[in-house]
Amino acid sequence: MRINDQITIADWELSEQFVRASGPGGQNVNKVSTAVELRFEAERSPNLPDPVKRRLKRLAGQRWTKDGAIVIFVQETRSQVRNREIARERLAALIQKATEKPKFRVATKPTRGSVKRRLAAKKERGEVKKLRGKVIE
Repeated sequence: MRINDQITIADWELSEQFVRASGPGGQNVNKVSTAVELRFEAERSPNLPDPVKRRLKRLAGQRWTKDGAIVIFVQETRSQVRNREIARERLAALIQKATEKPKFRVATKPTRGSVKRRLAAKKERGEVKKLRGKVIE
């Protein structure tokens, strides 16, 4: 599976398991295993650079297992082939997103004028709220 010019995933890194899906399907749902569980051994992959692996681990979240694999479970359609395609597309999109370097953010201070305006607006709002109290006769 080709992600970009530098990253290609070999077949041995992917394993698929087909299980019975829940949801609509009539009598067919109890007989055919249409849901797919795609497992990608990301930690052991020689094709992924270390920074990409770190970002991928953060992006994968709960889909990242303790042994360093990503598990993607798809049961959207009644077709096993289509579920398999969707799972591979999701994995490719996840890896593609992990290849993008995050923007370096430079911390900045708010200007003195913006701080003054913010505090003045808060003060004004507080005065408005204070006037909402009970009327004393």
